[in-house]
Amino acid sequence: MLLALLFFAACSVAFTNGANANFKGVASLYGSGTTTLRAAALWGTATTFAGSLAALLLSENMLLAFRGRGVVPDELVASRHFVCAVALGTALTSFLATRFGFPVSTTHALVGALVGAGLAGGGDVRIGALGTQFLYPLFFSPVVAALAGAAAYLILRGGRLMPDRRSRPLDVLHFLSAGAASFARGLNDTPKMAALMVAVPAIGPREGIVIVAFVVAAGGLLDITRVAETLGKKVTDMNPGQGFAASLVTAGLVTTASLHSLPVSTTHVSVGSLCGMGAATGRVHWRKAGEILLAWVSTVPCGAALAALAYALVTSLLAASG
Repeated sequence: MLLALLFFAACSVAFTNGANANFKGVASLYGSGTTTLRAAALWGTATTFAGSLAALLLSENMLLAFRGRGVVPDELVASRHFVCAVALGTALTSFLATRFGFPVSTTHALVGALVGAGLAGGGDVRIGALGTQFLYPLFFSPVVAALAGAAAYLILRGGRLMPDRRSRPLDVLHFLSAGAASFARGLNDTPKMAALMVAVPAIGPREGIVIVAFVVAAGGLLDITRVAETLGKKVTDMNPGQGFAASLVTAGLVTTASLHSLPVSTTHVSVGSLCGMGAATGRVHWRKAGEILLAWVSTVPCGAALAALAYALVTSLLAASG
């Protein structure tokens, strides 16, 4: 029973991640009118899937980091009760955010769930290791992305490389940069979820990555509309050239983080670059940006609370079933 629940919970994390995150790399394609929501979603899902499979070769270090070692005691990491609670807390947090149309970081939800389940399971959570391994790069990335988004816009405009209308070369470059961002997201996020999947016996790291890749793709194809509308239309207005500038920054930062096994949030990088570009053009929607920021601040405590509750429920349920 526990193994079935664990597999279901890990798959739920991957599905809600696809629903909430697959559009982040391609939001500028839809927001700038370069293509339709459906076409952007298909491109984002296909390139994310490719990045997920590439994680088979490039992301072993991140998979080890997101098993929680160094943050909570090793004996707790080895407990399937703990892993199941972490997965359920992460999945529920991402599910709620997706229902309300807020792009949040699965990484933040996962970190919060590690803390919540760790506290519920024994209370020895090493906050210092948590900050060094996860929180510093997570909080640092949106600031860097916003500054880079504004700088990219100003540099491209100053060089007269910022067309306000579509052209074939611009469309090709825009699709390539958006695809690169999505590929890097798949490469960056898949090991985090596979770290939960490998707690199921007979599922090794490679099998876990492949399963996660397919389930993330399913989430991106079946439940992406709410977050897509928020990212594409409600953060800032943009023309094709401005959208390309934001996409270029997102692709560059997420790819760099993936190659160095840094657990940055594609959500924060994508929204940060859009806000930075929008601030430079004076067209950012600050109220929506503030709502998204509030959702980000709530993600870690929400993940922690739901994972702690899940740990108590799973433990009680299994004790009752003998």
